[in-house]
Amino acid sequence: MRAEAQANADKINDALALLRRFLDWDRALRRLDELNARVEDPTLWDDPRAAQEVMRERRRLDEAISATRAIETELADTVELMEMAEAEGDEAMVDEGVAGLAALAARADDDKIKALLAGEADANDAYIEVHAGAGGTESQDWAEMLQRMYQRWAEKRGFKVDLIEYQAGEQAGIKSATLQIKGENAYGYAKTESGVHRLVRISPYDSSARRHTSFSSVWVYPVIDDNIEIELNEGDVKMDTYRASGAGGQHVNTTDSAVRLTHIPTGIIVASQNDRSQHKNRATAMNMLKARLYEAELQKREAAASGEYAAKTDIGWGHQIRSYVLQPYQLVKDLRTGVTSTAPSDVLDGALDPFMAAALSQRVTGEKVEVEDVD
Repeated sequence: MRAEAQANADKINDALALLRRFLDWDRALRRLDELNARVEDPTLWDDPRAAQEVMRERRRLDEAISATRAIETELADTVELMEMAEAEGDEAMVDEGVAGLAALAARADDDKIKALLAGEADANDAYIEVHAGAGGTESQDWAEMLQRMYQRWAEKRGFKVDLIEYQAGEQAGIKSATLQIKGENAYGYAKTESGVHRLVRISPYDSSARRHTSFSSVWVYPVIDDNIEIELNEGDVKMDTYRASGAGGQHVNTTDSAVRLTHIPTGIIVASQNDRSQHKNRATAMNMLKARLYEAELQKREAAASGEYAAKTDIGWGHQIRSYVLQPYQLVKDLRTGVTSTAPSDVLDGALDPFMAAALSQRVTGEKVEVEDVD
C-alpha cells in the first residue's frame, strides 16, 4: 500500500481505537440494548424528563456505535479493493482508494471528536472568562487578543457570541471580559481552553523594542439550564455594583448598573454589565455564579475519576497550558498535548480546533499527542 494510504489507514485505526476505548465498547453495546428495551416500554413517558434523558443517551450511543461500525466496514472494504487493484496494476482504482482513505480519515477524526463530546454538560452553551495577568498594559493587551481569538473561533463555528462583562485596561486592552458562546457543544469544545496562556513578542508599547512575556488566564464553564439544580445560599454571596464600561473605556451607562458577585466560601467572582438594568445584570450574574459552582463540581468529579487534582492556578510562569511565540520565531505550542502551529496569526484568528481536538483526545488516552504542525 502507498505510504500516503498507509498513513491514513493508521490514522483511521487510531481514531477507531480511541472511540472503542472511550465508549467502553462491550459496555456500550449492553447499555444500548438496555435503552432500546426501555424505549419500547409504554410507561416510559409517564416521566417526560426521565424519558428525554433516556432518548438522548440512546441517540448518542446509537450514533457513536453506528459511526464506528460504518468506518470499520468502509476501511476494510477500501483496503481490500486497493490490494486487488495493486495486484492487477489498476492505478486509477488505486488512486481512487487513496482519495477514499483520505476522506475516511477526515470523517473518522470528526466522528471521534463528536463522540468525545459526551460529557454531562458538553452540549451546553459556554461562558469564557479572560483575565489579564500581572504586567499592566502588556498583559491587558494580550487579554484583549485572547478575547478576540475566542470570538473569531466561535463565529467560524457559527456560534452566537454575547459580551457579558468588559473591564477596559488603563491604557489599552482589557483587565477582564466574559463572553457567552451559544451553540451546540460550545462548552464541550471550549472547556479544554481553561488555563494560563503565555505570549512572547516584541512589545508595541516598548520604545526600545524589547521582547516581552505576558500572561493571561482563561476560564471556561457551562451555561446551566433548568434541568440542573444548584444549591446556593444567598447569604454566602456578596454583591457590589459599579458603572459599566465599554471598549475604549467609555461609559455604557451613567448609573451603577453593573453587578459583581462574590461567593464567599469559594472566592469565586462573576460580573455582568450586559444590560442597563441592575436587576437583570444581577440575575445574569447569579446564573453565572451557579454555572461556576456547577463547573467546579464537574472538575472535582473528573479529577477524582482520573486520580488527579486540577486547581485554578496563579497567572504566571509554570502554570501555562499554551505558549504563543511571535518573536524571534513563529510558533504556538500546547504544553499539554504537544500540538504546535507555525502560523500564530491563524491561531489568534480563531484556528483552535486542532488544539481542542487533541486536548479532548488526551482526556481519554492520557497520552501526549506529538504533532509538529497543524497547519
